Amino acid sequence: MNIDELRDKLLEELAGCIGRASLFLEIEEEVIEINSNDVYQSASLIKLPILFEALRQIDEGALIKESQVKVEEGDKIGDTGVLQAMKVEQLPVLDLLSLMIIVSDNSATNLMIDLLGKDSINASISRMGMKNTILQRKMLDFNAIRIGKDNFTSAADIALCLKEAVTGGSLKIQSRNMFHSLLLQQQFKEKLPVYMDDSLLKIGNKTGELPRVEHDCGIITYGEKQAVIVVLIDRLADIESGKVTIRQVGKHINSFIKGISTAFNYI
Repeated sequence: MNIDELRDKLLEELAGCIGRASLFLEIEEEVIEINSNDVYQSASLIKLPILFEALRQIDEGALIKESQVKVEEGDKIGDTGVLQAMKVEQLPVLDLLSLMIIVSDNSATNLMIDLLGKDSINASISRMGMKNTILQRKMLDFNAIRIGKDNFTSAADIALCLKEAVTGGSLKIQSRNMFHSLLLQQQFKEKLPVYMDDSLLKIGNKTGELPRVEHDCGIITYGEKQAVIVVLIDRLADIESGKVTIRQVGKHINSFIKGISTAFNYI
């Protein structure tokens, strides 16, 4: 499969999705974009720029990763994550960041938003050039959504965040490695990674879900190379159909990488 065939297959998958879909893929120095600047509810993908800002503050010494953050019962909220079930009175910053990404913990995320400040997170978003991304509410704040204060992003913006965090110059090497390491430890693997051969490649991903919304994104490492993939889908009547589309995107990318890896002996 060549890059043009891959582009055609991805276009076909998104066109067949019963919902609104966007994609950004950068692979082998080629970029495939499908509605990549369309704006969506970010769901848990907003946790990526939150992580970025936390690591930036750690690099500058404004935040200490070992510092303990107080955890009160009122801070514990439901849905994804494990902090709501933990009997702890405090946790270090690094543990909160790990929970926020690896198990998409909403309680840990809200504690980090309070610690970093919305303004600082949005300033970091702006510095990265993420033009369609904004943090306006905490996780599970549905009252804020009802009055129009939601978190938004685009496929191109999330790709920009992933690239800047892992290969850009804004973070120190230790922080870039930490960002990537947390993605690689992701526990939610039911979308992009499903049909990916982990003997051929490694994907560090981050999912996002809301009612009628399914997202996934990640950094794919194969040999000495990396690719960035973002798929955003909303307006879904059937959530499973969104997951199927994202899985098929991952399957086509896996086939493409398998082909070039065989041809050029990357693996």
